[in-house]
Amino acid sequence: MTFHLNTHFGGLALASPVIVGASPMSMNEHTRLAMQQAGAGAIVLPSLFEEQVIDWSWNAGRKITARERSLLERSDRTQHHWVCPDADSYLALVNRASSLQDIPIIASLNGFTAGGWMDFAGELQEAGAAAIELNVHHSRPSDFTSSAEIEATILEAIREVDASITIPLFVKLGRNFTSLPHLARQLLSGAQGMVLHGRAPKTDICLDTLKLASRWRLTHESDEMESLDTLMQVHGYCPAMPLAANGGIGHADHLIKVLLAGADVAMVTSAIYREGPDVIRFMLDGLTEFMERHQMQSMRELQTRRPLEFTSDEDRTAYIAALTAHLHSSDTHLPPPNLHADRWGHPAT
Repeated sequence: MTFHLNTHFGGLALASPVIVGASPMSMNEHTRLAMQQAGAGAIVLPSLFEEQVIDWSWNAGRKITARERSLLERSDRTQHHWVCPDADSYLALVNRASSLQDIPIIASLNGFTAGGWMDFAGELQEAGAAAIELNVHHSRPSDFTSSAEIEATILEAIREVDASITIPLFVKLGRNFTSLPHLARQLLSGAQGMVLHGRAPKTDICLDTLKLASRWRLTHESDEMESLDTLMQVHGYCPAMPLAANGGIGHADHLIKVLLAGADVAMVTSAIYREGPDVIRFMLDGLTEFMERHQMQSMRELQTRRPLEFTSDEDRTAYIAALTAHLHSSDTHLPPPNLHADRWGHPAT
């Protein structure tokens, strides 16, 4: 039996459903090549942060807002140790990686303000990025009057960035939103995919100094995935939105489960840190064995056999129709669906 692991994610044609998540590992050319040879469908480069883009904009002569100036001054005081030193170096990294790799290279932006990102997103496209991942977080609650204002501001930023490029824009969101399924439907007008979830550093309190500390940590192989239920909720409500699972995907069973829950692809990072790029091959081998056991020959067939719950046969039929349309439309970077579409992505009547 022949198996086809090729798939699509938001307009990108991929050789496999495993994407290497953003991390410093992908700065190294030999590591990127090893990831590609192990079967990665795409690689996300480490993030360039908002403060660095603001600095680039300032040096390019663009006027910056008071909030942007405040962020820039704060970064000067805290002396962040960026993985990539500045925006120009990042553009060079994107250009070299996209020239040397045979798989899509995805640039990653991390922050919130939209102003300077519009120009820089275009620079990333010109440098050769196949897509852009926008890791969105919002600032302090005191800066907004309501949760609705937070989401409206984020949606506006995403639409502005998307309007400045023709390559896919993927939005990486954390968990702190009122309803991710409903937000996904609104994002259809600006994003070609969602990544669930973005991980934030853990906040701790040092009992000796009584100061706050932020710590990043890798997920452990034995950790349970946290996104399975959310994936099912978002995909079940809005199957027109391509999804990438992110966080705690450590072996083949995790990969299979997120694909069955509604993800088009899985982003893997911690497992590669622990076991090296060959873990990608082990995951794909496990996926192939699963497909053989259940007599599936392609990713499309796996997707149509997801065990989602529906209230009626009509719902199931509508879901299959929406999913098929979503899979066909992903062959190219098409204009976003109607914002006022129904839950399946069909135009509202």
